[in-house]
Amino acid sequence: MGRERIASPGIVIGFVGGMVAHDDAAHSEVQLATRLRNDYPAGVQVRLFENRRSGQAHREILRLLDANHDGTLTAGEKLDARIAIYGHSWGASETVALARALEKEGIPVLLTVQVDSIAKPGENDQSIPANVAQAVNFYQRRGLLRGRARIRATDAARTQILGNFQFDYKTNQIDCAGYPWYARAFMRPHIEIESDPGVWRQVESLIRSKLYAR
Repeated sequence: MGRERIASPGIVIGFVGGMVAHDDAAHSEVQLATRLRNDYPAGVQVRLFENRRSGQAHREILRLLDANHDGTLTAGEKLDARIAIYGHSWGASETVALARALEKEGIPVLLTVQVDSIAKPGENDQSIPANVAQAVNFYQRRGLLRGRARIRATDAARTQILGNFQFDYKTNQIDCAGYPWYARAFMRPHIEIESDPGVWRQVESLIRSKLYAR
């Protein structure tokens, strides 16, 4: 694959769902981060976090944006940011929460991606803050855990909702090898969308499109 010039900074933040470890390679979120790191060894910073580590992710973004390492972000450092955030399940809810925290600091986000978003207690995973340029939602509605069916823009003039895309695995089962038996037994559709290569090809394509200089 040819490499195009990458704008600086390029930051991709991913959140895993549930109690999943950030380096558990059985999960598509982790596999995507690995591919991006391999394809963009320089110029793009890719970080994976457990969904309970949103504060750590936030601090890491601020550190990466601080180009002159003076401990303070200038207006220019903020506006030059190129950030994409994605996650599955609780990680998808944390994706929106992190974007909302960045909004309070005047930091734009190019893209948020939610895959079968499950709202964490006290969080709103439906309303996308106005600092996000584009947002997309992939979900399924079967089983015990059912993803958020619709996201909306807080300010439609500033945020484009690329779509709310529903998937159904009743007749198109996905291999969930590597997951514990109880996950396969009690929340299979929720982990099928997490394991669906078709979903993650779309997620990856969208994120990669934000890493290229315009």
